[in-house]
Amino acid sequence: MNSANPKIIVGLSGGVDSSVAALLLLEQGFNVEALFMKNWDEDDDDEYCSAAEDLADAQQVAEKLSIKLHTVNFSHEYWEDVFEHFLSEHKKGRTPNPDVLCNQRIKFKAFLDYAKDLGANKIATGHYARIDKINDQHFLKAAIDGNKDQSYFLHLLDQAQLSQSLFPLGELNKKEVRDIATKNNFVTANKKDSTGICFIGERPFSEFLTTYLPKEKGNIIDEKGQFIKHHQGLPFYTIGQRKGLEIGGGYSDSSEPWFVAEKRLDSNEIVVVQGDHPSLYHQTLVADSVHWIGNEPNLPHQCSAKIRYRQASQDCNIEFKDKGCIKVNFSQPQRAVTPGQSIVFYDDDVCLGGSVIESRSNE
Repeated sequence: MNSANPKIIVGLSGGVDSSVAALLLLEQGFNVEALFMKNWDEDDDDEYCSAAEDLADAQQVAEKLSIKLHTVNFSHEYWEDVFEHFLSEHKKGRTPNPDVLCNQRIKFKAFLDYAKDLGANKIATGHYARIDKINDQHFLKAAIDGNKDQSYFLHLLDQAQLSQSLFPLGELNKKEVRDIATKNNFVTANKKDSTGICFIGERPFSEFLTTYLPKEKGNIIDEKGQFIKHHQGLPFYTIGQRKGLEIGGGYSDSSEPWFVAEKRLDSNEIVVVQGDHPSLYHQTLVADSVHWIGNEPNLPHQCSAKIRYRQASQDCNIEFKDKGCIKVNFSQPQRAVTPGQSIVFYDDDVCLGGSVIESRSNE
């Protein structure tokens, strides 16, 4: 490895963000190559599959920048390290976040290892986040563009992964990124941002899930236990969900919309409530599988947290529970606290790490 001219391999996805990340690295004087990762096997003629188009766009960007483009298929690793866990959690009636595991296991593990075998000093991606190094400690920080900040999805990264990664877009906002792409005539300049879970694409979530999980009908009941209708199976619903319940008028005197308040695995029941109901809010949660990016804070610890992406940070207090679990007490009740989802902790703009929500209450 040439430390005077470090070799950086950037994950080139065929989107505007990674395209600009590659350009910025070149402008900073790095020896840049690119890698296109295919993480999900599907037919290229599938109406929801964009892999062929994405690869073509990545190739055009690489050619324009005169950098070498490598391609690799991590579908096997993705299935074993991310997707099997995704299915297992849904079978338990929980709502996992596969993009968090994808970053930890695929983009900053499989990709990192592959890039190092190609002689890279570091890898880079188009994530909106920042890395600071103070003494020997690496800190993951929120991006300048708070609306695009992706530190929530990166909270499982460790010191070794952060020390070998670069986020060139961390100091930019999305408009600046698109302006740079337009100025450089990138084919990706006006390309729509990808949304949702990467392997599902734009297809309806329930449609995708039925391919892998059987429909096990059960009862949808109200808070008093009164039967309303049948549901298709717990995995196809999430806490706080409104769309897709298809509960029309005639079930109550109120015209307010219905929301999922609880999923009962033992009885295969879904409890729904109307409007901004108190049972949709909880002030305390228990979480496990705690991961700290740097030194573990002394508990109890006052900080802020997010229980979903793009949520405004919420003041809370973390305390030790038992057997590796933590208890989080919020200053204000939180809507739709969802078991299986990630809770991510912050001190100002520094991401401390995160945990997986197990249960919620109003102690």
